[in-house]
Amino acid sequence: MMRLRRGVFITGTDTGVGKTVVAAALIKALAHQGVRVAGMKPVAAGAAMTPSGLRNADALALMQAGNVASAYETVNPYCFAAPIAPHIAARDARVVMDLALLRARFDELASRADCVIVEGAGGWLTPISAHASMADVAAALALPVVLVVALKLGCLNHALLTARALDAHGAELAGWIGNSIDPAFARKADNIATLAERLQPAVAIVPYASHAPEALELPLAAARRLMAGA
Repeated sequence: MMRLRRGVFITGTDTGVGKTVVAAALIKALAHQGVRVAGMKPVAAGAAMTPSGLRNADALALMQAGNVASAYETVNPYCFAAPIAPHIAARDARVVMDLALLRARFDELASRADCVIVEGAGGWLTPISAHASMADVAAALALPVVLVVALKLGCLNHALLTARALDAHGAELAGWIGNSIDPAFARKADNIATLAERLQPAVAIVPYASHAPEALELPLAAARRLMAGA
């Protein structure tokens, strides 16, 4: 079995760019190789009330993809009903998100899994409180970052700005994955080539219409590249 990172943090160039698709596909690829893998969604804004309490669809998708049984509250410690910016949802709920709690939940998952795939909320600098952002969550978990790039007009600026922000926070970029969200995107190949020159070659390109977590199978080589252990 390949040597694995203890986990990666999935971020994106924006919200709605396919982070869950990529995270679930990576979890499934690792599970198919016999790896004990768990998903985590530290913060989720946008959830439905169920008999068991608030449940976020992204967090449930990560749980379904993995093969390590965990309580929902461990996978998704902070869950808010309204699909709005997390810090606003937390403020409305009079909740102060605690990075130490997130680290404790991550450690709990990591104690039972070979690796943990953590999906952020929104983009890299999405606020979670008056002073903290998703970047601080990634730092608290001490994980390298996988960047999901929405392949559409503007993706070059979005991806390169995010890469600069990662560097400013001292975060390691494990790799980037392009998600083809716009079937009419002109000069897609040229944009991918530009990112390869200025950032690094893509680990994978997700084809258009693979927007449900169950629809995408991440190539084994891509999973290995992202999770090549330190």
